[in-house]
This record gives sequence, structure tokens and C-alpha cells, in this order.
Amino acid sequence: MSSTLPSSVPVSVPSSVLLQAAQLAAGGQQYPLATLYVVATPIGNFADLSLRAIHVLATVHAVACEDTRVTGQMLHRLGVSPALMAVHQHNESQAAERVIERLALGERVAFVSDAGTPAVSDPGARLVAAVRQAGFNVVPLPGPSSVLTALSVAGDIGSAGEKSGGGFRFVGFLPPKGAERSQAIQRLQLEAMTTVLFEAPHRIETLVQALAEHMPERRVTLCRELTKQFEQIHTLPAAQGPAWLAEDADHRRGEFVLVLHAQSPVDAELPAQVAAEKLLGALLGALPLRQAVDLAAELSAQPRKALYARALELRQAEDAAED
Repeated sequence: MSSTLPSSVPVSVPSSVLLQAAQLAAGGQQYPLATLYVVATPIGNFADLSLRAIHVLATVHAVACEDTRVTGQMLHRLGVSPALMAVHQHNESQAAERVIERLALGERVAFVSDAGTPAVSDPGARLVAAVRQAGFNVVPLPGPSSVLTALSVAGDIGSAGEKSGGGFRFVGFLPPKGAERSQAIQRLQLEAMTTVLFEAPHRIETLVQALAEHMPERRVTLCRELTKQFEQIHTLPAAQGPAWLAEDADHRRGEFVLVLHAQSPVDAELPAQVAAEKLLGALLGALPLRQAVDLAAELSAQPRKALYARALELRQAEDAAED
């Protein structure tokens, strides 16, 4: 099952029209001074910027942002020019002090990430915590979110069912490589709840291949370039993911959001010990016995003694088969 947006020609709307519409729609609300406004911005389609967000960006004294170049382009399209302040993962604590200084002067400050809702797999949490600790108000302006956008079109019935417990788990980006990445994928195998992941285009093939190997029957919704002109949304068993990526080079381009659907009621009710043994078997193929047992016990929260005994059984069976 897949969907693709048709090609379209963007329509340019004069900034004055946008600002007038925003003023009419949101101007009558209260926007107190000495307040940090956390503003969600489009994840790819500029038209998703809300009128309330436009009005706030037009009235604040400064905009704290992840990348001043990206945000500067958006503000230019709106025809507004507040001061810009860089707030990213490398300077967030220090930048928070400068934001607080502006708030202490009675200014309004907006905070945006490059795309989507701030502080969701992006900088912002430290800034918000520091502003609140300093005694200033923080006001959220909700809007685009790639996580919720992907969930809304995944059609994952199990995520709202009683058997799975409902809800979802947001993971964001997995560790990029090495043992940490392998361990994260093993944890996904044990997770029955709907899980949302982000992935970059240069790592999407390895991630999809890993999902196919570790959880081939699990349904996955691959969302590529959400809200953009060449958006694609495709749902399939994880085992079929590598073939779908390989059939068209375009399938491997752009930013990805993946929704791992909730496990079926049968899978979700598997005893934790069974799931732990599946994990142990996979680890034994790549690690020494004791290391595989220790890692399986840590990831599954199952007794190490029982897993060690099972590991010995598996190794003995493997040795007997070779003889």
C-alpha cells in the first residue's frame, strides 16, 4: 500500500497578504511580553505554517533558531526581520542565557527548529527548562510534526488496541553505527508497542535490511519526504522493505520517518522468555557465549542464569550438528 503526492507548482502569496490574514485570525489574542514562544514550523510544505505562528513571528523581538540561514529564509518569505539567535545542540546552554537576558528586558522571543515541533529530536529542551527555571513564561504554538504526520497515515490499528496497550514509542534516530546501533535494533525486536523512527537517506538501506532480518513479519510504514512534492508513503512487511527500496533509486532519497506497527496480539502475548531466547540466538551468532548472555540479559531483563543455561544448550546442539 503506498501513496504519492502528484507534482504541483507552488503558488507565491505576497507576504503582506499572509501577515494581514494572520493579524485578522490571531491578532485579537493575548501575547504577553517577557515570554518564550515555542513555534512549530513546516516539515517541508511552507503552507503548513499556521496563521498564529506567522503572527507571533511578526511580533516577537527575536527568534532563537537551530540554523539562522534556514530560519532567515522562512522569515524573508514572510517579510519580517526580527533579530536571529543561533541555538543548536553545541551551544544550547550558553544561548539560553542570552535568551533569558532578552526576556528580562521584557522582550518576546520565539524559538523554532529547522523543521517541525522544537525539542522533539531537536534542540530546545534545555532552553525551555532554563527559561522556566529563570521564572519566565513559555507558550507553545502547536503545528507540524513528522512523528504525528506519519502516525496519522500509517493505519496502525494495533496501536490503539487494548492488547498492545495503545499509544506509541518515539525513538528518533538510532545510533549511527557499531554495537550501540545493533543493541538498539535488538531492543526494537522486543518492543510490542508502535514505534516511530527517523533515518537519514545514507543509512536507510542498512536500517531496512536490519528490520527485514530481525522482524520480517512486522509491518512497517515508510514515509519519505513527508508533505513535500515527492512525498511517498508505503506500508509493507519488513521482509519486503529491501526490495521496495531497490526497485527505484528515488525510494532511497530524502528524509525518512518509519512507523513500526504494533505487534499482532499473538506476537504481543509471547512470553518474555521466548522473546529473550530469540534475541539470545541472534547474539550467539556474532558474539562469544558469555558476552551474548550478558547482553541478552541486559536487553530483555530476563534472568542471566536461565539464559546462560539456554545458551549452553544452543551451543551443544550446534556442535552436535557439525559433528
